[in-house]
Amino acid sequence: MKKLSLLLIDDDEIERMKFKRVCHKNGFPHEIFEAKNGEVALEVLKGDGMIPNIIVLDLNMPKMNGIEFLNVLKSDSELKYIPIIIMSSSSNFTDVKECYKIGIAGYIIKPLHFTDYTDRVVALLNYWSNSELVVD
Repeated sequence: MKKLSLLLIDDDEIERMKFKRVCHKNGFPHEIFEAKNGEVALEVLKGDGMIPNIIVLDLNMPKMNGIEFLNVLKSDSELKYIPIIIMSSSSNFTDVKECYKIGIAGYIIKPLHFTDYTDRVVALLNYWSNSELVVD
């Protein structure tokens, strides 16, 4: 299993803790960077020069929501190739369609039960841990 660097963008600290707990308890060696909204994420990406293997992005956030972040990221010639997985409570088909139109790699609706949440995060990480990523 490859060790990946992930950028987790979610304004809810509990959601970020949950995601990290699932990674740790399931033995994933990935390095997880966090941002509480799209603006902070862009500062991390542009300021530190840190380019993650994948981004896990919530849609409903203050300051800069997920769709606004996607539009900025996908217009950047260096960052637009990073696979982005939406992990949101929104099941609004308009949101889903818009995200795929912009160029996401996947969309996961956050389940209510922790067991279901764990299953989805593990499936997501198993896939990307074994996928051939575009790396320059």
